[in-house]
Amino acid sequence: MTATARNRFSGRTALVTGAGTGIGRGIALAFAREGAHVVVAGRRAEPLEETVALIERAGGKALAVTADVTSAAELRALVSAAVDRFGSLDVAVNNAGVLTGRGVPAADLPEDAWRTMLDINVTGVLLALQAEVAQMRTQPNGGAIVNIASRIGVHSRLRGTTGYAVTKAAVSVLSRSAALDHIADGVRINAVSPGPTATDMSFKPGETEADRAARMRTEAPLGRVSTVEEVAAAVLYLASDDAASVVGTDLVVDGGSTA
Repeated sequence: MTATARNRFSGRTALVTGAGTGIGRGIALAFAREGAHVVVAGRRAEPLEETVALIERAGGKALAVTADVTSAAELRALVSAAVDRFGSLDVAVNNAGVLTGRGVPAADLPEDAWRTMLDINVTGVLLALQAEVAQMRTQPNGGAIVNIASRIGVHSRLRGTTGYAVTKAAVSVLSRSAALDHIADGVRINAVSPGPTATDMSFKPGETEADRAARMRTEAPLGRVSTVEEVAAAVLYLASDDAASVVGTDLVVDGGSTA
């Protein structure tokens, strides 16, 4: 893989859940560019293999593993696969998440939509973190975990996102609390809360790219959506030795919309 100005993860193994598309794929590619061996995980094999192909085409090493984050057994198997292939688990990014019931007021949110978001966005992060810490605490150099929350969990300005806001706020609190629990194990835990980012999730129903751009000029002080690469840069910073004393923070990347 072509060397970059920084190569902070050379020889290290990074695991990214929800890495088949969007922010997760961007994070996986960013780790590979900086020398990491990357394990990409998700429920669907095809997009994961596409991510692996992109990494390998650029000269990197990657492994795709299908896993459901609501299954503790599958997550333990995922961590084992990473260690079996690459020898360690140095970084984990818990990115897998879902937004259901968008636009529906809290009082009308179907119970199944609410439970799906709780299961994937909150329980899925906890179960993944448990499997990751179990491995990292056995390693001489520990490891770093970054959980992907959301600026909607910091300050929700969007109607019809109650379930998503609640679950992402929970990810932020979980990250801070778990960070205190496991720093003595040599595991640093932090979170990143992206705002509107150049992915499909940032579009409102029926909205075009031009519509979104116009909306961002009024909603975000920066005047645009963040790029996937900008969110990935925040994740890599927290996972790197540059952030060796950063523990239990939630880094908001939202163009100033929660400022």
